[in-house]
Amino acid sequence: MNKKILRAGIVGSGFAARFHFDALQRVYGVGVEVIGVHSATKTKAEEYAALRNLRAFNTLDELIEKCDVLHVCTPPDTHEPIVLAALKRNKYVIVEKPLTGYFGDGCNNFSGDIFPRQEGLAHTLNSIKRMLDTEKESEGKIMYAENWIYAPAVQKERELLEKTKAQILWMHAEQSHSGSHSLAYGQWKFSGGGSMIGKGCHPLSVAIYFKYVEGRVLDGKPIRPKTITARTHVITRMPGYKNEGYLQTTYKDIEDFAMMHIEFEDGTIASLFASELILGGVNNWIEINTSNHRTKCQMSHNDSMIAYTPNEQHFKDVYVVEKTETKQGWSFISPDEGWFHGYQHEMNAFYRSAAFGDPIESNSSLASDVIATIYAGYVSSERKGAAVQIANL
Repeated sequence: MNKKILRAGIVGSGFAARFHFDALQRVYGVGVEVIGVHSATKTKAEEYAALRNLRAFNTLDELIEKCDVLHVCTPPDTHEPIVLAALKRNKYVIVEKPLTGYFGDGCNNFSGDIFPRQEGLAHTLNSIKRMLDTEKESEGKIMYAENWIYAPAVQKERELLEKTKAQILWMHAEQSHSGSHSLAYGQWKFSGGGSMIGKGCHPLSVAIYFKYVEGRVLDGKPIRPKTITARTHVITRMPGYKNEGYLQTTYKDIEDFAMMHIEFEDGTIASLFASELILGGVNNWIEINTSNHRTKCQMSHNDSMIAYTPNEQHFKDVYVVEKTETKQGWSFISPDEGWFHGYQHEMNAFYRSAAFGDPIESNSSLASDVIATIYAGYVSSERKGAAVQIANL
């Protein structure tokens, strides 16, 4: 595109839309003009726009027409049609995770607890294929907003893998916290699943990415995930669950715990965990064990700043860290949470790519492998952990 100033449009007015806007304020090397926002709820779009001195667009088509880069910050059940509409107009699309999924059959009585998982996998693979095919015909591209990929710790490990030419032998990782406050998240028809997709997409993306990097160094080809063995559980919906009020319990038909075991094409492995069952803030980490080094990338609970107070009232006006239940005692305070989590870095990379053609690390190929792996994982879980082949799109 070779433009010095790019026009950004944001679809959505919730949490993701807020941190996308904040990250755009820290993009450097490329001028970004946020021209406006569109949301399915007009009043929310107007509130979002007023706080940021933006225009609230009445229609999605009008926003797409006016922008160069479209940010898709809406629930995942809406992603595909928005992405397709933007690509058909040759726009760059920054789409939040998860890329797509299966959101039911449209029936009022649809339940995420009982539908055939193979049906969900087939639907999801078709959705991915439609987006990839449309991207091939477009002058724009899909930019997958998986911020973990651009977290400084993850990018430093990329450098280690490239310079040491190490073989990754096994990885383990986790994203977990005390649960989402969103009622929509607890319903499969809006979220496309529970912990495995909502939390597990983060560590899974990085595990697959690191094997991509290793493969590029080895022979220029990514090493892809081959099979998945997975289990999911619904702990907070058990009849005997002891609810002491610390964990969210508003889930209707999704899992709140997931375990994924991935075997890659070269026989190496990754074991990943995701849940809504962890107290003490968000667990964001991945450990990489290689033929010549071992690394732990710690996006949260890092010790760049640790503070203690005997009474949390002293910190009542201080943001400490995401999802912590109390500020009393010792706290791992993140001085710049967005920086550690990679938000500004991913936006900078995406806008440099849109402006100058720079390659991106988090692209549609990675997004496709992540979602194909997750929905194969749901099939595996339905089969009580049997290994399931992962489609190559």
